[in-house]
Amino acid sequence: MTTTTPRPGSRDRLLDAAAELFYREGTGTGIDALCRAAGVSKRSMYQLFGSKDEVLAAALERQQPGLEARLLPGPGEPEAPRARILYVFERLADAADSADFQGCPFLAAQVELKDPGHPASVVAARSKERMADFFRAEAGRGGAARPDLLARQLMVVYDGASVRAGVGVERLGDGLAADTAAALLDAAGVTA
Repeated sequence: MTTTTPRPGSRDRLLDAAAELFYREGTGTGIDALCRAAGVSKRSMYQLFGSKDEVLAAALERQQPGLEARLLPGPGEPEAPRARILYVFERLADAADSADFQGCPFLAAQVELKDPGHPASVVAARSKERMADFFRAEAGRGGAARPDLLARQLMVVYDGASVRAGVGVERLGDGLAADTAAALLDAAGVTA
């Protein structure tokens, strides 16, 4: 008896194709290319989404949990705030080693769109704020005198490392981003 895996529905195929194409080709990817890659008609796309902007926003929204699961440590793993923060930079280095790594998809969308009110920019900003919230909470737990400032500094390192690795200017496997984050943690007094 042969079992077949059901083919994903049009919405899922559109979101999968959008995530891949917009990440690889940029947000300027046309609707024709998107629909062709997803194997759906433009009519079907417009029945599911009001615009390409809505597809892009939904595709980013859908990526958020998976990206967080790959980058952020689970509860208590590791336990110490410093190790939890550095875990993110170590996972970034691992991701950057992939041949298809082109940086953070959320930051890429924000940079390309240049419109903070665009639906995809709103989703991306929320994602970036969630990471900053993680850094802020761990910095506070670790005793940083100014956890808000440290979180902002860590975001600059994360985003900068992501962009530089994404365009092939830097390799992160040598600990560049993690070591830079560690220096910020040392300066802020987050030692455990």
